Amino acid sequence: MLYPLKFHPIFKERVWGGRELERLYRKPLPTGAVIGESWEISDQGDNLSVIANGPLAGRTLRSVMEQHQEELLGDIPPMPNGRFPLLIKILDARERLSLQVHPPAEVAPALGGEPKTEMWYVAQADPGATIYAGLKHGVTRQQFEAALARRKLEPLIHKLAPRAGDTLFVPSGRLHATGAGLVIFEVQQNSDTTYRVYDWGRPREIHVQQSLQCIDFNDFEPSFADTQEGEVLVASEQFGCARLRLDTPRPLDCNDAFHIIACVEGALDVGDVPLAAGGFALVPASVGKFTLRPRGKATVLDVFV
Repeated sequence: MLYPLKFHPIFKERVWGGRELERLYRKPLPTGAVIGESWEISDQGDNLSVIANGPLAGRTLRSVMEQHQEELLGDIPPMPNGRFPLLIKILDARERLSLQVHPPAEVAPALGGEPKTEMWYVAQADPGATIYAGLKHGVTRQQFEAALARRKLEPLIHKLAPRAGDTLFVPSGRLHATGAGLVIFEVQQNSDTTYRVYDWGRPREIHVQQSLQCIDFNDFEPSFADTQEGEVLVASEQFGCARLRLDTPRPLDCNDAFHIIACVEGALDVGDVPLAAGGFALVPASVGKFTLRPRGKATVLDVFV
């Protein structure tokens, strides 16, 4: 019988990273390392999450997918390669990331990549922080390519001023970049295909031709999710996400699908599994009904497909 699973994070050094995950969430970062990403739930390539709790501790998510796929996923299909459908991360951006794009499903195979749609939930935002997303109204592909050749792209890119609690949906094809001074919970399709179109002068590989085939040049000035109408932040074909603010127990039902519970603030128990801020639990479909029990007050993300 499966149960809510916790995993050991996989830390990724990035030139734009820092040490905020240690300060905010007590993540055991490697000494002296500049960590930009913590892969919290991963069945991607060689980056296989290892279970940290219960009888399956020490086993990988890959092994659970291979041996207990129906119990874990319920009615949700795996990726075409048999992998778990989602990849969950926390990002710590002390500098801005590259301006990038992920390939749409109709383009990805020709480029040798995998499609990726994602969402960002802003957990912390420094004063003056910026998110880049989409183009300013009226910018044409021709203007974009001319500005790219001159390395003067920034005036054409739409900017948002994020605050903690904001959510941005990033469908494949959307030009985007995280600015400096942000900690972000990222939910995405299980894909690691990213094309950098511009990297602000840093000497890293860029992928101009691939990016130009992927960018949606009709994607103008997207906004943060409207959170006035209820708890749901994102409802897409690839995944959904709701924000739950808890001060009393909240019963949930898997409804024949897995859920991922991410603790943004406070602490709670997911069934019998304790979760602190910055922690994640994968609730298998076979668990059925379960209860979120906050310890005082807690804010969580409930991710589902």
